[in-house]
Amino acid sequence: MGKIALVFSGQGAQYSGMGKELYECSPAAKAVYDMADSIREGTSKQCFEGTAEELSVTVNTQPTVFTADLAAAEAVKEKGIIPDFVAGFSLGEIAALGFSGIMSYEEAFKLVCKRAELMDKAAKSTPGAMVAVMKLTPEKVEEIAGTIDECWPVNYNSPAQTVVAVNKDNADVLCDKVKEEKGRAKHLPVSGAFHSPYMADAAKGLADYLENVELDEAKIPLYANYTALPYEGNYKDLITKQCMNPVKWQKTVENLIAQGVDTFIEVGVGKTLTGLIKKINSDVKVMKVENKEDLESLEV
Repeated sequence: MGKIALVFSGQGAQYSGMGKELYECSPAAKAVYDMADSIREGTSKQCFEGTAEELSVTVNTQPTVFTADLAAAEAVKEKGIIPDFVAGFSLGEIAALGFSGIMSYEEAFKLVCKRAELMDKAAKSTPGAMVAVMKLTPEKVEEIAGTIDECWPVNYNSPAQTVVAVNKDNADVLCDKVKEEKGRAKHLPVSGAFHSPYMADAAKGLADYLENVELDEAKIPLYANYTALPYEGNYKDLITKQCMNPVKWQKTVENLIAQGVDTFIEVGVGKTLTGLIKKINSDVKVMKVENKEDLESLEV
């Protein structure tokens, strides 16, 4: 039998009502929401009743999606499924830090709240945008980005999808150049140029914050966005650099498959990672858990 990887969703697919069914049917999931509420009052209410506008604000998005991710992972664990590896996409990596045992759930939740605050502040100080580029190779996207000022490929999602962070004033220039190359460009509904040099102040703030946080060895190997390899060496450095450097998602998935993973379970919100993984390798089994039906039908 092959190995299992649990992958934690990133922000972007959040919606009002996320995680409510798992909260109601899984004691383990409910415990995660209760933990979040004890630190940041109203987190559950935001997940279940927040408006789309409210949930799109970074300081709300990150804590709520983190909670939905971790709650879903706990529901999977409660069912007796223990993964061999974990990974998270961007924000999802912070939830995975908790699940892997590197941080307590309380410390991981406090970290995601601080991360959201710092990234929101950095985004407001330097207006940026993010554009998903489809139908072009990563190499071609890098070539186009290299012709535009303050423009960086930042999410290497799949062979035919790369997300680019760019100065807000240059976003339309990027889209036009992508179309000239017969690609497709889509503005993402985010408030800043995340995973780019624009997040340097946020990274510094995270480094300062982590000075007083104790980290443990991972009980379940966690693959880092920054390296596409398991966490090793200076964990705090990996966490800090993650917010201002590219997410190497395609390479992460390929490396997990090379380690024998043939089953991926996406936990949290939406099915973005499920879709990307199938585009990276159509032979692996992919599933998602975000509601009661998903949980009940889950078999590995």
